[in-house]
Amino acid sequence: MGTMTEAGISPAAVSASTRQRYLESASAVQAWVEARNYKGYEPFDGLSSPLRALTFGNLLAERILQQAVRQSPINIRPLLGIKPLDSTKGQGMMAWGYLLLHRSTGDTDYWTKAVACLKWLDVHKSQKFEKHSWANFFAFSSRGGSYSKDDSIIVWTSLIAQAYLEAFEQSGDQWFLDIATSACDWIVALPREHTDRGDCLSYFAHGQESIHNASMLGGAVLARAARHTGRQDYQDAAREAMRYSCLRMLPDGAWWYAEEERYHWIDNFHTGYNLDSLKCYIDYSGDTEFSEQLGRGLRYYMANLFEESGRPKYYHTRPFPIDIQCASQAIDTLAWFGAENPDALALGMKVADWTIANMQSPAGFFYYRKYPMGITAKTPMLHWGQATMFKGLARLVGSLTPGNSSIPATRSSRSGQR
Repeated sequence: MGTMTEAGISPAAVSASTRQRYLESASAVQAWVEARNYKGYEPFDGLSSPLRALTFGNLLAERILQQAVRQSPINIRPLLGIKPLDSTKGQGMMAWGYLLLHRSTGDTDYWTKAVACLKWLDVHKSQKFEKHSWANFFAFSSRGGSYSKDDSIIVWTSLIAQAYLEAFEQSGDQWFLDIATSACDWIVALPREHTDRGDCLSYFAHGQESIHNASMLGGAVLARAARHTGRQDYQDAAREAMRYSCLRMLPDGAWWYAEEERYHWIDNFHTGYNLDSLKCYIDYSGDTEFSEQLGRGLRYYMANLFEESGRPKYYHTRPFPIDIQCASQAIDTLAWFGAENPDALALGMKVADWTIANMQSPAGFFYYRKYPMGITAKTPMLHWGQATMFKGLARLVGSLTPGNSSIPATRSSRSGQR
């Protein structure tokens, strides 16, 4: 589809009832998550099945088990002994969503719930590392290798640290900044691929795995933390991460998932991560060298990864499966860009409208996927769908709130209210 020029919209032109509809959708999924004490299934939790013992540690066998659980249109987890688990990334996204709604609505209940999640995350950081970092509650295997449930990864650590920085910016409470700084110390100590066109932060600590969205997410949180700490090592690492990915952007504005040929695909939500990360870097560092890549990437994203109805495509070349993570990240990304780009805001609303109408259950949760021939995988995933949709809708509500800034100019003191 085109770049929505004809449909560009400003927050002031959006009715209060439209904003309220998005808030009600967010409130419904919020209630669903809270009623289950932030526990649930995830797409890649297949290796938490007792059947994993029968793989005898074989990577291919583990991948087959994991993908069978992930790809099944019906929920086979109970049959395989897989139970709903806690989720660090789920609590992180819920905390960030609560904070965004606290900023836009002023409702202190959101603040209280955000702090509760952040306290939980402090307790449940990875015990494998001294510094704050976070892992899954299950092991994972992929074509790139495997890691255990104790192995932290840069993606979750970066996103969770962003929530702590959001809390610090809203409160001025040093405790939030101290934990974010601890997480950034973990990130800046990760292995890096050094090149003459930037450095790529590794996906995990036990070796080098160069993935664009992972490195850019790490760079984004380092830049945000550098603004508050003055840490030059954070800023330097952030800039090198952005150089690595921006100088490898394809001419049309797309990114491969990674540079190795086996990773040469372009998908919706990882592109959203890249755009969010680059915008965050520019906003917090003031370094505008990569503004051209940001604009080119956003244009590509809007033109190639959505259908006219607002339905998000998974890949640039084909729509299926229609995945809730693509929808949630699209709403989040497009709403954040909406303050400067009315076309992005209009598209973000279109994606939200389609997703609420087609993928939200009357019970409040969001379905996992839609496949061809009308097949819907309705299994609710906690982080992948519920928490990310909550945060995405929270961002959209904030973007439709006049006067709501993405970077607060001042902080209201909340010290002692944790």
